Amino acid sequence: RDEDDINDVTSMAGVNLNEENACILATNSELIGTVIRSCADEPFLSSEALQKKILNIGKRHDIMELNSDVVNLISHATQERLRGLLEKLTVIAQHRVSTHKGSDRYVVSSDTRAQLKFLEKLDHLEKQRKDEEEREMLLRAAKSRSNKEDPEQLRLKQKAKEMQQLELAQMQQREANLTALAAIGPRKKRPLDS
Repeated sequence: RDEDDINDVTSMAGVNLNEENACILATNSELIGTVIRSCADEPFLSSEALQKKILNIGKRHDIMELNSDVVNLISHATQERLRGLLEKLTVIAQHRVSTHKGSDRYVVSSDTRAQLKFLEKLDHLEKQRKDEEEREMLLRAAKSRSNKEDPEQLRLKQKAKEMQQLELAQMQQREANLTALAAIGPRKKRPLDS
């Protein structure tokens, strides 16, 4: 079918393909097959450094001289090996990007992130409970009217006073932040296209 279309076009244009082909072959017949062009074979690794390394290793096995074809072969083998590794890494990277969360074929066996959050929350609650107990103990010590000469009691009262001052400062800072945020106004999100 394609040949018929080509023949129709060439006959309408007045071109005879057989004559054109014969003319081309007759004029350049002496050049056909004589000129070969190929790309230069570039080694992947530095030939000098590779040859030095091979001879270093070869000294242990009584190899003192090396053919340049061996260096080229090892260079090309290294290139092919690295190409193969990079192709595999590309497949692995694409696999890691693809998500399987929506697929029914995969079942979550353990959610490590949720487990870590749960443990962090437990630690936070435990720390909060201990801080509250210490605070209560300090407040009780500060309110007690026992022996004023006891150095331990004085230390506890001083610590309770410092804790109360710290709590007051934190509360004032929080109020100042809220006031500043209220004065600024609500936060507006910037449009994505700017």
